[in-house]
Amino acid sequence: MSEGNHLTSNKSSTKKWALIIGTVMAVAVAAVSIQFMKSKDSQAATGEKSPSATASNSGQSAKLARVGNNFITREELKEECLQRYGKDVLETLINRKVIETACQEQGVSISETEVNQEIIEIAKRFQLEPESWLQMLQAERGLTPLQYKRDVIWPMIALRKLAGGEVQISEEDVAKAFVRDYGPRVKARLIMVNKSREAQQIWAKVKENPKDFGRYAREFSVEPNSRALDGQIPPISKYSGSEELWKNAFELKEGEISGIIQLSDFDQTKYCILLCEGFIPQRATSQEEVQADLVEHLKEEKTQKLVADVFERIKRDIPVDNYLTGVRTGGITPTSGTTSSTTNGSTGTIRQASGR
Repeated sequence: MSEGNHLTSNKSSTKKWALIIGTVMAVAVAAVSIQFMKSKDSQAATGEKSPSATASNSGQSAKLARVGNNFITREELKEECLQRYGKDVLETLINRKVIETACQEQGVSISETEVNQEIIEIAKRFQLEPESWLQMLQAERGLTPLQYKRDVIWPMIALRKLAGGEVQISEEDVAKAFVRDYGPRVKARLIMVNKSREAQQIWAKVKENPKDFGRYAREFSVEPNSRALDGQIPPISKYSGSEELWKNAFELKEGEISGIIQLSDFDQTKYCILLCEGFIPQRATSQEEVQADLVEHLKEEKTQKLVADVFERIKRDIPVDNYLTGVRTGGITPTSGTTSSTTNGSTGTIRQASGR
């Protein structure tokens, strides 16, 4: 299922490292950017340098390569890079500057020692030495140690400091997490559509021909991942994803089809139909035997949400004019007699207001 549908299965402990990386990538929007790497002297198959390599690298020539009698210039390369990757790289730089600006305004600083210590602590969780951890990140995610420190760890620490305080975990939080992660789950298929009338028409068909549920999901569902699997979705657990969805799922009997479920946790209202295919029993007999794991997971989840909320807040507060895309975000307060083309009160196309 897509991320927006909140229907993904619970992550196993062996994939925690991916969650840690993925969180800050999401928070920073484009934390792993395409970087302009410093050029090095290239060698031909014979091991000899190109005749113009020394001059080009020393800055004495704007020519970076020769193809026959034609040359590729530094400006040509810059323009090509800007056209291909400029928006993504600039967005990454903007996001980093937004966090830096918020830190400056609030007197927050992060030392290199703090960054290195954070890496040590994360590596310990997976029983790895820091060097092995960094090597794995580079192999699995293409993250160099520098990128990891600058684009993942530093923003994570900065946003935690900007948020202030530690996350609080209650007994109720732990109890719900136990049910979510280790409790019974519902095996189901799903059909999701955009319109109520369409949902009613499909519901009438699947009620009449339940065996054709998979075919109807493939033909009509707008959720791409489950549609490709004839409506199959990861098992549904309580307190995970859409409350409307899991509550309806646990009211079904095996082989039963739900009514039309209206989901409100989307930008656009969605309408779903479930087919219950059975139940998966509870995986742990008592909460105590998995208590430590639950607390660790909850702390990560709450921290992730906290830093994401802080990042969204500072993006709203700090004005940014992106001249490459022509978009203005954050800090827009229209004054009397002026107009602003903002969207949702925070973003919009850059325009000069009258009188400026």
